[in-house]
Amino acid sequence: MSEKQKIINIAVIAHVDAGKSTLVDAFLNQSGVFRSNEEVADCVMDSDDIERERGITIYSKNCSVMHGDVKINIVDTPGHADFSSEVERIMKTVDTVILLVDSSEGPMPQTRFVLKKSLEQGINPILFINKLDKKDARVDEVVDEVYELFMDLDANDEQLDFPILYGIARQGIAVREPEDIQGMVIGEGEEKIKKSPAGYGGLDITPLFDTIIDHCQPYPDLNDEPLQLQVSTLAYDDYIGRLGIGRITKGKIKEGQSVALAKADGSIVQRKVNQIFVYRGLKRVAVPEAESGDIVVVSGIADISIGETICDTQNPEPMEMIHIEEPTLSMNFMVNKSPFAGKSGKYVTSRHIRERLNKELEVNVGLMVEDTDSTDCFRVSGRGELHLSILIENMRREGYELAVSKPEVIMRRGDHGQPLEPIEEVVITVPEEYSGTVINKLNIRKGIMTQMGTENGYAKLEYLVPTRGLLGYRTEFINDTRGEGTMVTRFADFDEYKGDIPQRVNGVAIAQEEGTCTPYALFNIGERVQMFVEPGTKVYEGMIVGMNSRNDDMVVNPCKAKKVSNMRAAGSDDAIKLSPPRTFTLEEALDFIDDDELVEITPDDIRIRKKLLKELDRRRSGRVYE
Repeated sequence: MSEKQKIINIAVIAHVDAGKSTLVDAFLNQSGVFRSNEEVADCVMDSDDIERERGITIYSKNCSVMHGDVKINIVDTPGHADFSSEVERIMKTVDTVILLVDSSEGPMPQTRFVLKKSLEQGINPILFINKLDKKDARVDEVVDEVYELFMDLDANDEQLDFPILYGIARQGIAVREPEDIQGMVIGEGEEKIKKSPAGYGGLDITPLFDTIIDHCQPYPDLNDEPLQLQVSTLAYDDYIGRLGIGRITKGKIKEGQSVALAKADGSIVQRKVNQIFVYRGLKRVAVPEAESGDIVVVSGIADISIGETICDTQNPEPMEMIHIEEPTLSMNFMVNKSPFAGKSGKYVTSRHIRERLNKELEVNVGLMVEDTDSTDCFRVSGRGELHLSILIENMRREGYELAVSKPEVIMRRGDHGQPLEPIEEVVITVPEEYSGTVINKLNIRKGIMTQMGTENGYAKLEYLVPTRGLLGYRTEFINDTRGEGTMVTRFADFDEYKGDIPQRVNGVAIAQEEGTCTPYALFNIGERVQMFVEPGTKVYEGMIVGMNSRNDDMVVNPCKAKKVSNMRAAGSDDAIKLSPPRTFTLEEALDFIDDDELVEITPDDIRIRKKLLKELDRRRSGRVYE
């Protein structure tokens, strides 16, 4: 290479579902990464099964495109605050960020979070107002809201002078003025424009490419300096082992080179790099050497960890370790000891669970795992319910069986020894007729309203609510708003303990014996209980089979069969009609359980049970039953 290749690293940051992955699709489509006859999936960067199912980005990922003679490395970041540790790390590897904001919703809580992280790193963002084809788009107001957000976050003058582009990522369109798109959006009653990331109507994403290149100076030529590369992400390959991913701040790195590794504890050890990879499109390509400014993947260092620096052996210069936000929620992961344990899972012992959690710690730095008094139980702490439930869901799909307890908030101590608890910023949009119910419920849960407004028949409520108050509330919220309300949350800060918060009001129905549920028994129980099981479901003593209409727990026998008799009565043998049972997703089950209950997770089933399975044991522990 006669002269240094021009390299710019960018990240796309936004709130969940604002269109990050769709914009990256447009970058890839319009830069010639794919062959003309190649079939390409939507949101191609969301490669994980759970990401595809839920339509969210969980893990930050890299790719690269060429625009003219400039190589642009793109990092697709998670938008959910529960995965903040992913966002924090990659901010150190980029030159600028594209802040993606919905033309109707405006900046949401997670937008604030990811933008704050980028401004702290001194990055000058580019604003992209997406989804201009929305009927309720309010472009000017949203731009004003973004300016207010920048000022709230103490942006400097240079950061406030951000370029603004507008577009529709779904069609691969970016323009400098919103009027350039007017007239392209087909009106109501006609067919919507089909998704076409390659551009539409003579417009494409070129203005955004040009803005990136004008806004960022390509990385300076520091190839002659001593090597400095901080690892921001880890990956694992079954053939070549652990991989460290990061940006070369200074110098060059070569295949087979001996390097110094600056560890987290301050020590410096000698290591040897095996292979070097760079990104070309979506592919990882092995290269003999890589230059300063590029994002590379390094293999051959088995003990490498996030935040550590790969340096020159003669002149090691460690970079400051990456600070990660501390966890706010914890739960106990236990060996499954129910009567149905081991029937469907492949990995069921404490050794299996410990090994899997240790493996997760290698790549998931927002997680903490601690031993407890019991060898069969581990205390796992994370950034939120979603952060922990994604880990559990991955373990379940890999064949693990375990039981988990109700999530608990992690308390801190203030300067004067007073207890502090995590507080969440909550933004709710709900039809006005349901707003009174929502306000009442959040007030009971010690929430403090910070803002309220109405528009087009919807109320927008902003609250500060203790994390404890939100545990178990999401399902209630969906029911109270008939599924029409939306609620987004973001960790705000630690504040003084807010006192007792009421938990679940209803008791539960608990199976009396092991067996198979019968329609006859469920029909009789269903008069007072909302059932969680259906005929043919296998249950065991202590398993929760429904929610009682009253506030006490009730022991029932869902396996009771109708006695055989030669007597017949008119209508008694008609087909029994049962209400459909309530089924739980993993998050809903974690929301539902009380302190004396567990969620049993297997590859095939999610069950809810009492910690103490036998009725006598529960009576002795002080619970009241009918």
